[in-house]
Amino acid sequence: MSAQSCASCHTPGFGWGDGLALGVGRGMAKLDRRSPTIINSAWGARFMWDGRAQNLEQQVLLPIQSAGEMNMPIDQLMERLASITEYGLLFASTFPERGMNPATLAEAIATYERTVVSERSPFDAWIEGDERAISEAAKRGFAIFNSKGQCSLCHEGWNFTNDGFHDTGLRSTDSGRAALLPNIPKMMHAFKTPGLREIERRGPYMHDGSIATLEEVVEHYDGGGTDRPSRSDLIGPLGLTPQDKSDLVAFLKTLTGNPGPTIIPVLPR
Repeated sequence: MSAQSCASCHTPGFGWGDGLALGVGRGMAKLDRRSPTIINSAWGARFMWDGRAQNLEQQVLLPIQSAGEMNMPIDQLMERLASITEYGLLFASTFPERGMNPATLAEAIATYERTVVSERSPFDAWIEGDERAISEAAKRGFAIFNSKGQCSLCHEGWNFTNDGFHDTGLRSTDSGRAALLPNIPKMMHAFKTPGLREIERRGPYMHDGSIATLEEVVEHYDGGGTDRPSRSDLIGPLGLTPQDKSDLVAFLKTLTGNPGPTIIPVLPR
């Protein structure tokens, strides 16, 4: 069993990720994928990089029980929690007709995750009318984001994601969503489109943490990545100029706010 908690991989100091290229599981072993942020997960459609969880309550229980992650059988976890008197009292108060069980545990953690929301950013101030909130380079970058950069085709809306799954041409042996949908060719190497809020604090990037900086992310998309049958029809060489790329990164950085301190609770013992 692991001594890890949810907060081991999802901390506010790293944009609610862990700052590592690949997540760390039981015995400090590297996992195959990066720990995704939980920012704005309240609005998510599906969860995990391959979308195997249909809602946050399902997502919560997956890493807990995964042999490579927390490796904690759910019945053993419930026994451990039941041995701490205060947890029983808290669950009895919050769920008076259901008490403490796997379903209410998942509901409690998922409810907390839904409170993790991105901060108001310079971009938001600009959209609301403050022309001085972002630089002229960032304004040009927003135009590129929505035009020749083609970023908004997948990173749409206020949270900058369509919650879709795409093969972005990244070199990887990971089959991605094809493990769940093997009969759909475009799902090979396809991973969930992440939102872009607080993006400057969330590196390294991509499902496997293989790209270190936002500048390198833009370079990857400009080149179109690996051309293969599964590559998304939305991905291909863009022909951005060096100025375009610089402006695009300037815009992306305006999506990061200035978060206040996160309150650490007093834990039952």
